[in-house]
Amino acid sequence: MGGLNDSVVTEIVLLALSCSWEKKLFLILICSLLYLAVILGNLFILFLVIFDSHLHSPMYFLLANLSLIDVCLSSTTVPKIIKDLLNEYKIISFQGCMAQICFIHIIGGVEMVLLIAMAFDRCTAICKPLHYLKIMNSKICISFVITGWVTGVIHAMSQFLFVINLPFCGPNKVDSFYCDFPKIIKLACTDAVNFEFIVTANSGFMSMGTFFLLILSYSFILITVWKRSSGELSKAFVTLSAHITVVFLFFTPCMFLYVWPSPPPSIDKNLFIVEFAIIPVLNPTIYTLRNKDIKVTIKRLSKKISYSTFF
Repeated sequence: MGGLNDSVVTEIVLLALSCSWEKKLFLILICSLLYLAVILGNLFILFLVIFDSHLHSPMYFLLANLSLIDVCLSSTTVPKIIKDLLNEYKIISFQGCMAQICFIHIIGGVEMVLLIAMAFDRCTAICKPLHYLKIMNSKICISFVITGWVTGVIHAMSQFLFVINLPFCGPNKVDSFYCDFPKIIKLACTDAVNFEFIVTANSGFMSMGTFFLLILSYSFILITVWKRSSGELSKAFVTLSAHITVVFLFFTPCMFLYVWPSPPPSIDKNLFIVEFAIIPVLNPTIYTLRNKDIKVTIKRLSKKISYSTFF
């Protein structure tokens, strides 16, 4: 059993989707509404950034990429869950399970790099405003995005190459809504302690390391502003509060899921909803409500629509 094709297990049963009709209807309604909000909210930000020339800047280029990634992250799991809740059999093929895991970790790696890039962008804008456009040029922005995708692929494949060679010859039930490395490793017909450590070391340490790096970056920005002028500290904090909020929202579930690879099923299911449905909805909301440029752009767009409709 040296590879994926040699595995006896051909499908995975997702036990978390087997519940009463009342709970199924509730989950279908919640997942459908949240997914619709994810698509509409993030595509709206993409639309604004692409079609409004006032938002053609490094910060909004990165924000548009973050919105695209949020749509992709939610799409890896939520549509499949809605489909399975409507069907009698709650299963996913073994190949489909592996593909879902890879997409989740690739996209997660991209998002981490984008959050680092956005922190670097704000650090440059606040600490070196005169050199901002020279430092954050288009090449640097595109390099951040490419680095994100390369990092995501390496991050996912480095774990996948270990898991693909494990023997899966018996158990095929997972008490979860979706597939992920810590859950699938437990199904292997071998002592998987070392492999669980590899996953924790990879995903867990990557999440914690990136989180603390971002917190230190934003702390450095605030300390720098405070040393220059204490009066500007509150203004800088308001500017950075959206970024800091997104960082906490994104990394808190990640650290629970991967630093603590065997959380109780109830916590795991709640963290799933937060990670794949609620956070992708909150990101565009937070950036829209906390960002003056976005508000001005929305007002400008509304006036254009009203004017064209009237005439």
